[in-house]
Amino acid sequence: MIDFIYQDPYPILKDDTQYRKITSDFVKVEKFGEREVLTVDPKGLELLAEEALTDVSFMLRTSHLQKLRNILDDPEATDNDRFVAYNLLQNASVAAEGQLPSCQDTGTAIVMAKKGESIFTGVDDAEWLSKGIFNTYQKRNLRYSQIVPISMFEEKNSGSNLPAQIDIYAKKGNSYEFLFMAKGGGSANKTYLYQQTKSLLNEKSMDAFVRAKIKDLGTSACPPYHLALVIGGTSAEANLSAVKKASAGYYDNLPTTGNMAGQAFRDHEWEQKVQQICQESAIGAQFGGKYFTHDVRVIRLPRHAASCPVGLGVSCSADRNIKGKITKDGIFVEQLEVNPKQFLPEKAPHLEAPVEIDLNMPMKDMLSKLSQYPIKTRLKLNGTVIVARDIAHAKIMEMLEAGQPMPEYFKNHPVYYAGPAKTPEGMPSGSFGPTTAGRMDVYVDEFQKHGGSMIMLAKGNRTKQVTDACNKYGGFYLGSIGGPAAILAQDNILKVEVVDFEELGMEAVRKITVKDFPAFIITDDKGNDFFENL
Repeated sequence: MIDFIYQDPYPILKDDTQYRKITSDFVKVEKFGEREVLTVDPKGLELLAEEALTDVSFMLRTSHLQKLRNILDDPEATDNDRFVAYNLLQNASVAAEGQLPSCQDTGTAIVMAKKGESIFTGVDDAEWLSKGIFNTYQKRNLRYSQIVPISMFEEKNSGSNLPAQIDIYAKKGNSYEFLFMAKGGGSANKTYLYQQTKSLLNEKSMDAFVRAKIKDLGTSACPPYHLALVIGGTSAEANLSAVKKASAGYYDNLPTTGNMAGQAFRDHEWEQKVQQICQESAIGAQFGGKYFTHDVRVIRLPRHAASCPVGLGVSCSADRNIKGKITKDGIFVEQLEVNPKQFLPEKAPHLEAPVEIDLNMPMKDMLSKLSQYPIKTRLKLNGTVIVARDIAHAKIMEMLEAGQPMPEYFKNHPVYYAGPAKTPEGMPSGSFGPTTAGRMDVYVDEFQKHGGSMIMLAKGNRTKQVTDACNKYGGFYLGSIGGPAAILAQDNILKVEVVDFEELGMEAVRKITVKDFPAFIITDDKGNDFFENL
């Protein structure tokens, strides 16, 4: 016989978060018999959610910004690493002004909460937290990204960015603790579950596994990443939940060793090993280099003897994670950095001059000009671009399948895969960064066969079918920096107009005018692809 053992399976040893106090209102201590209970007015939940989602949409953690500055100060960083880091710091400085969110994909709102058993609200807490989230997305220049199913195949934008994901757990005590996240589709899509076995759990196998699987992440989720690797878990769901929280820094203060109660722990040795593997991959901060990841968390969990789930996920360059809490002293939210400009160097990093491309030339002349330069060439784009995302591509494919012609705008102009946030008053555009290119890969061959999508502009690596199509039809894929959506809106996008499918909201086809828009040649008309050479 053995003794009964129970402990918190995720024993966070301390909370060194710096909080700012929102208010002392909406909370009071009351007696229920012999017990003291913290009564929370539900309006306090609404206020906390609104404040948290507002802050995290426009500001980042100080520690995250310091890691970007570290790239600029590292003599081993490549020019491409520095170029991306400098742009991301500039972007953070623009976003912190509170008008243009740091990323155009302002995300799915996620709330993970631990509610003390001596907390009383008297309501459905998720409803009031949702009200706060609703307020933020209505009042601020954010994007409505939530698509709700009407039937199996018919969908509509909810028009509010609801529903949110809200998970509330019970705990001892009289405090209410929160982790709020605004999770964009790019980084959310880079969450992987691998069902492994005991055979993985040795030095050689683990090393080989990590080297193979980090390539699955690619660059479409906007590195440098905060990467989380979780080994084990009582279920697949428990594993992936731990991945998401670990990537947000929520488990930074776990113990560093395991015990017979099965407590989760961080393995610092393997964190260093995985970080080194990421650096050696040469994927870098989007366009090659050392900084594929800022840092790595490796969490070890208990497992069923017949199972070994392994989860891999990231928090991207829009590291939108923020804590909150409600105690008898009031309502608090994590203090994010209000002055990102302090991390910018006095001078921009030196780079070779980019090649300027006039996007108002006929398409054949643009293709001829691009064909003169190798992959990796840095470009500066000026002129007219068509903007289209997933649903617009699907609609155009339906047109082609019905025997209708390719729209002329898709043949005459480069296509930018993007969907903007709301436009601030007096500005030509809301935050307007690139979306993940890979989601449009399935359309490229057919579209180029009909003369469309000959020059594509987006973020991230793509499949071989795109390389093959560009080689066959003479097309190009240009990579844009993933992440700096605010500064693109402020400095590089001069005009935006809807030209087709207006009913699709942020998924409508737009025509935009760009100035000095930065890009790289990723895939050319000769069958070369930048990422295949890494």
